[in-house]
Amino acid sequence: MAVTAISIDNLLPAFPAIQARFAVADPNHLQLLVYVYMIGFGLAQIVYGPVSDALGRRPVLLAGLAIYAAGTALAMIAPSFGWLLAARIIQGVGAASGRVLSTAIVRDRFAGREMASVMSLIMMVFLIVPMIAPAVGGMMLALGSWVWVFVSMLVLAAICTLWFTWRMPETLHPEYRRPLSFGATVQAVLTTLRCRVAVGYATALGLLTGCIMGYVGSSQQIFDTGLYHLGALFPLAFGAVAGAMGAATLVNARVVRLLGMRPLSHAGLSAFVMVGLAQVGVGLAYHGHPPLALFLGVLAMNQFLISFAMPNFNALALEPLGAIAGTASSFLGFYTTILGAFCGFLIGQAFDGTVLPIGIGYATLGGLALLVVAWTEHGRLFRGGVSG
Repeated sequence: MAVTAISIDNLLPAFPAIQARFAVADPNHLQLLVYVYMIGFGLAQIVYGPVSDALGRRPVLLAGLAIYAAGTALAMIAPSFGWLLAARIIQGVGAASGRVLSTAIVRDRFAGREMASVMSLIMMVFLIVPMIAPAVGGMMLALGSWVWVFVSMLVLAAICTLWFTWRMPETLHPEYRRPLSFGATVQAVLTTLRCRVAVGYATALGLLTGCIMGYVGSSQQIFDTGLYHLGALFPLAFGAVAGAMGAATLVNARVVRLLGMRPLSHAGLSAFVMVGLAQVGVGLAYHGHPPLALFLGVLAMNQFLISFAMPNFNALALEPLGAIAGTASSFLGFYTTILGAFCGFLIGQAFDGTVLPIGIGYATLGGLALLVVAWTEHGRLFRGGVSG
């Protein structure tokens, strides 16, 4: 999971250097380094699940890490911005294996609230990495070039490959092994699509992912070049917001066992929408440029609240699909990532030198997610179940 996060966040401080190196005229175009990565990341997920259901989790994950390393190496020698974007797509294709198979491995071994708790711990790693990733990127830049940022990614890929080769057993139950065929894959996808809970919570998760992607894509411009001009302090501001998400995910891992996934995630989402509206109000009150401390406080609160929804929505979507966990995780990951990347792209490209696009995006997407969850649960929110 950490490969995905660090591949986005430690590149953010390098945006100005990349812009200068390739003479990128519009700073908003640098956001494509995030969004094309997410496109490759989303599209490839549809492949890894069915293949891992047939061949097993371990060999497919190792193959994905090899693809990721190849894309990273291509990025290091990129002669043009277009080449760099293509390399980022390949990186995303490889990193998708971690997203799909980490989730499938958890579903292979756990169910119900236990699965939600373990998923929260994994998401905590995913969310803590952004606290340090921009600082790592800044240190790599201090070595003299943006290329060193990709060196750090290559090192992480090597560590993951060695660790999985040495320590990770195969977790796919023999009775769940499925034939690698188009028909079997279509059957599993149709089973997923017919599951109201899976589709509903995956859609809500995709909308909330759009909030995160919109913020990440705009963060370098907000905190550094376009608005607050923090310079070397950008990683500190970014890490503070990510820290709120990491703290909430740790709390969720403990509390979800007591309260259940549905009551906790529904409450977190409802509060997220209210704080999103407050975020818009703060932006309007200060004409799009509130004091940094106030903006960080409101943003960190929203990131804190979103972390009570996203891990649980992921677990709730997969809960009824244990027999096809790999394909289901693959398809739902593809769906949520593409939806999130599209929504995040809309928010990011709306950046106009103010914080208003972020606030409006959070309030709008959060409200839509709440409506989708209400549809999923037939209007009965906050109720628990046997597992949720």
